[in-house]
Amino acid sequence: MIEKIINKKKLLSIIIRANYKSEGIKFFTPNDFSQQLGYMNRPKGYSIAPHHHNKVKREVLTTDETLIIKSGKVRIDFYDEKKKYLKSKILKKGDVILLVNGGHGFEMLEKTEIIEIKQGPYAHDKDKTRFESVKKNKIKIK
Repeated sequence: MIEKIINKKKLLSIIIRANYKSEGIKFFTPNDFSQQLGYMNRPKGYSIAPHHHNKVKREVLTTDETLIIKSGKVRIDFYDEKKKYLKSKILKKGDVILLVNGGHGFEMLEKTEIIEIKQGPYAHDKDKTRFESVKKNKIKIK
């Protein structure tokens, strides 16, 4: 299953649930995204021709993150560009999420391992702005 988190027609996130299945190849992001997210399901014996990726100058203005939940359970809280809390989702082992706009926070609901993929180089304090998280009694899991 694929879930898109949208606020005011702006895509905040794409979630690929662990049980998602499709044949062939499917990309979930438009070509202009700085991080591309796709899924492949190929039969035994299928080949992808050897290749390398060419150097292409790109301008990246935001840091997109892809998280793969390797084990455990995590709640992700979504915020708009003005730091206003919107809603939350629970991710479990095998789920994948691409975070592209807005803000987000996390609470581990179990011991959790996450693999994170994002653009570099890392810009330390310039890379993110931290803000106060939603109060526990205001959480809406949808």
